[in-house]
Amino acid sequence: MTQDEIIEMARQVGYPIQHPEWQKATEEFAALVAAKEREACAKVADKISDKYGWTYFGNEVDTADEIAAAIRARGEQA
Repeated sequence: MTQDEIIEMARQVGYPIQHPEWQKATEEFAALVAAKEREACAKVADKISDKYGWTYFGNEVDTADEIAAAIRARGEQA
């Protein structure tokens, strides 16, 4: 999720982004959320990479599908 997407979601729920005092704080908050989400996704990929290590000789597409499914499952755990 990008910083712009997070800011747009804040606009959609009526967060007062246009107020001068809130603009910079909103951008900083969005950057933090985006960075945390990227790191969480990277950790999912790392975990699956560690699972297979050098002993996996299957299809790369299957591994990518497993990573995507694991990332999506994170949203269901909340």
